[in-house]
Amino acid sequence: MKELTQVLRMSPSEIPHRIYGVENWGAGYFGVSEQGCLTVHPTRNPLMGVEFVALLQTLAQRKVRAPYLLRFPQILDTQIKEFHEAFRNSIAEYNYGARHRGVFPMKVNQKRSVVERLLEAGHRYEYGLEVGTKAELAAALTLKMHPGALLVCNGVKDRRYLEWVMISSKIGKNPVIVMEEMSDLKKILEVSNAVQMSPTLGVRVRILSRGTGKWEESGGETSKFGLNTIQLLDCLKLASDSHLAQQLKMLHFHIGSQITDIRRIKTAIKEAARVYAKVQKMGYPVAYLNVGGGLGVDYDGSRTASDCSVNYSMQEFANDIVYTINEICQSENVPPPTIVTESGRAVVAQHAVFVTNVIRTLSPGLGGTEIPGSRVDSEVVREMMDLHKDINPKNFREYYHDALQHREELQSLFNLGYLNLQNRAHGEWLFWEICRKAIKFSKSMKQRPEEFADLENILASKFICNFSVFQSTPDTWALDQLFPILPVTRLNEEPTEHATLCDITCDSDGQIDKFVDLRDVKQALELHSVNSEPYYLAIPLVGGYQESLGMKHNLLGSANEAHFLIDDAGRPHLDKVVRGESLAQVLISAGYPTQTLLEGFGQVLTGAQTQTKITAEEKEALSQSFEATLNSYTYLED
Repeated sequence: MKELTQVLRMSPSEIPHRIYGVENWGAGYFGVSEQGCLTVHPTRNPLMGVEFVALLQTLAQRKVRAPYLLRFPQILDTQIKEFHEAFRNSIAEYNYGARHRGVFPMKVNQKRSVVERLLEAGHRYEYGLEVGTKAELAAALTLKMHPGALLVCNGVKDRRYLEWVMISSKIGKNPVIVMEEMSDLKKILEVSNAVQMSPTLGVRVRILSRGTGKWEESGGETSKFGLNTIQLLDCLKLASDSHLAQQLKMLHFHIGSQITDIRRIKTAIKEAARVYAKVQKMGYPVAYLNVGGGLGVDYDGSRTASDCSVNYSMQEFANDIVYTINEICQSENVPPPTIVTESGRAVVAQHAVFVTNVIRTLSPGLGGTEIPGSRVDSEVVREMMDLHKDINPKNFREYYHDALQHREELQSLFNLGYLNLQNRAHGEWLFWEICRKAIKFSKSMKQRPEEFADLENILASKFICNFSVFQSTPDTWALDQLFPILPVTRLNEEPTEHATLCDITCDSDGQIDKFVDLRDVKQALELHSVNSEPYYLAIPLVGGYQESLGMKHNLLGSANEAHFLIDDAGRPHLDKVVRGESLAQVLISAGYPTQTLLEGFGQVLTGAQTQTKITAEEKEALSQSFEATLNSYTYLED
């Protein structure tokens, strides 16, 4: 955690970078204006940027209320271009004799607007899709794709799934059915014979190499997906016996999401390429080597192998894949395969930013007032009053320890009935004030004791924010994922508060209490005191997985969504607004049809009128008000 003395020495321009790390995780897409406002630069052109506060003002004028999910489709365009150009550069540099074909895994973000924009931006690269369920396949069948784009079909498959995959080749798609287990081949053979079609096949191989970070367990020999080498040989033999060997075009590998260490990628690619070469030498016409996903996002800006970062660039990722496969194919004297990648997180994470408004703040121990000594009838409280009065930079550590002891005495006396409520309350107020003074004095020490850093975390304010962690940032709750979080304005002002963020659900887990720091993980975030002006917090890099995993805890639904485009003059244009879910919409998902609700409430009103509790006029007004409420936003509107 940064010392306050360090913050005071910062110039206003240093504050957003030293405290919030904007220049580290922003990747050229986010910055800070001279006025201290968060800015977005969708094409990485510093002249094509706009302040977030201007975007929020535009939404307010349209009567679109917070919280918001802001999308910047041009970031998707930029990421797609950078990703494919990285592989093109590597292929040219290493004289690689085949191509690279990217596919987007729909599980990362299934929103139609996102997928359509990706396919449009990737059209010249023949960018395709990866699906893992029947629903994703159904969506993919309706989307416009390049005629040469691949449709990679993963996941557990039933007959209906396989039928539609095979039929899709008749309507202009290029499907590849990836077998996850031996039984898949038998199902494929049955469906193929029934529909009289010869599908293009792939097989997922479970290699020993594993990724790193939170998703390390999704790779390696204990992974739930894929065939080990013994099963692979059996599968190849069965394919030959079933006259499907010539349809086997792809070998698929995946070592995990958000791979943090480039060395793990190199090791895995080397093993995967060796398997490919051996299968080629056995006479199977494999043309594609699908290396899966794993390209990570530097969420904390540290550029390290920590769980929320990566120690490599996109270009280095491409270089290592192309170079390693090329080297092994040359050594084995086999033709190089077309490289297929399924990177999703790195393509979409940066394009979406969640923005919430702070409703109020809470601080431990505040709200009391000092009681005159003449009204105190407890010796322990009087001693606490002396500590509070006499604590100074020389004795603060000793006095803090004395206060801890006195607080325990206060609790014991109260539990035994020897202390009234007024004295206990005043003792608590004195204790927290002593703690605050001790924290202040400890900041001047050259070697600050850890207990005061911990105490500062305990005394952190709680900023109550108008959102649901479970809906908008579920990975912070489920996986301790770190996202950068910072104010939208006042970034050139010295922060005065240390805070954790609490949502409006009635769940104690609905909070964020771990924050990005360049060297460590902070337990509290430096923020500003909230005055009468609205105070907004931005959570960038939420475009990957958060929407797919969001849940309606407490029946809080999706947030209002806005798509912004920035023109060449740096002016923002509101392209689209998608209203967040209403009460009626989330209640339907829980089994409460709107008509049933209206009829049920009507019966309640009729009963109240029969008992003369309400008049006919009141009944009509309440009925209309209830219907209007069902159509309102699930988040706080005042």
